[in-house]
Amino acid sequence: MNPLPATVQRYVVRSAVKGPWTLAGEGRTDFAGAVVIPSLAEGDRLFATLQSLATNPPQWTARFLVVIVVNHGEQASTADQQQNGIDLARLADLAERTELCLAWIDAASSGCEVPARQAGVGFARKLGMDLALSRLSWTEDPLLVCLDADTLVETGYLQTIVTHFHQSALGAAVLPFRHQSGSDSAQQAAIDRYELFLRSYVYGLRLAGSPYAFNSVGSAIACRAAAYVRCGGMNCRKAGEDFYFLQKLAKTDGVDLLSGTTVFPEPRVSERVPFGTGRSMARLLDGDAQAVLFYPVKVFQILADWLCTVEQDLSGDAGELLMRAEGISVVLVNYLEQADWRTVWPRLQSTHKTEARRLKAFHIWFDGFRTMRLIHLLCDAGLCRGEPEDVLPEYFVWEGRGCPETLSGMLEELRLHDGVSSLICL
Repeated sequence: MNPLPATVQRYVVRSAVKGPWTLAGEGRTDFAGAVVIPSLAEGDRLFATLQSLATNPPQWTARFLVVIVVNHGEQASTADQQQNGIDLARLADLAERTELCLAWIDAASSGCEVPARQAGVGFARKLGMDLALSRLSWTEDPLLVCLDADTLVETGYLQTIVTHFHQSALGAAVLPFRHQSGSDSAQQAAIDRYELFLRSYVYGLRLAGSPYAFNSVGSAIACRAAAYVRCGGMNCRKAGEDFYFLQKLAKTDGVDLLSGTTVFPEPRVSERVPFGTGRSMARLLDGDAQAVLFYPVKVFQILADWLCTVEQDLSGDAGELLMRAEGISVVLVNYLEQADWRTVWPRLQSTHKTEARRLKAFHIWFDGFRTMRLIHLLCDAGLCRGEPEDVLPEYFVWEGRGCPETLSGMLEELRLHDGVSSLICL
């Protein structure tokens, strides 16, 4: 086994998952990267994902370890336990006849189940990524890639990721995504609405000038393994783990937008997590008209005004900036007061002497979570969410471009905006 760099060793000792879990299957320790896939009773979905990965050319699959984290909590249903047992057996069989370098973690058999308080997708991702660290070639600049068991990839997936990090100076990237087609018209309408909601939020952030204007989709993240270690690794959240992981990476190493390949998550209905795609799909298909409402453009314009105010006066007094914030929005100034702006801003100014460092420190403080919190407060105070037909045209007007006439047209336009190819290649 190749020796780990000192920084990685410290991370493993201090922050990596501890427990009975090990990597089975492929034993090499010289990989340029690892693709980590959490799997909870996925069955055929998982093996369809692996089949799509196997369509990548052999010279690329040989360089990546594919790590499947078969997992469930101690209180999992009998059906989930049985399916995980079947999947583990299928993985062992597949490893004998696939060109993928396949490894798996048994976090499902008796004595290996995940403790109930930790069980969830965040823990599964972290477990796989932590254990993969010892299998990477640290003489290179190895990569860690997040994928999901219900997500298909293209034949150029691995090569495109490697090429991106050769060309980018940043430590992480989000990949373009496009949900697979729904099984019927109702499911298609639901996933189109939800995907449009995700993209419109990022579009609004981009128009506002936020550095956090990237999609947070768990199956569409890649990073340098060194950046993974520097940011403290994946979190163990049961939902939203992708959002918080990317936020940490953005603060330490930066998040880039990758282009040239697209991943295709399934538009599945799920009750496993309290929010996200699966839960929103379930509510939409149950006829809940309030399940996915869209943010009015005004909230992003308020955000834009605030970010611009700070960026244009990085030497300004905290009180002066609060007065300007009050002219932008009473909700904004109240939020800043509650966040202790009068103390925070002078501290940032004294610690970071140059304007460039001060601006970076401001964005680290006023991060993606604080941004989202402000937007929610503005909506709660009267800038109500609405239907996409009523809300989204104003986004396009703000940017000074024509707005497509249909929701499907808006979705395709925002997909292109996010780097999704108009040509579907599965």
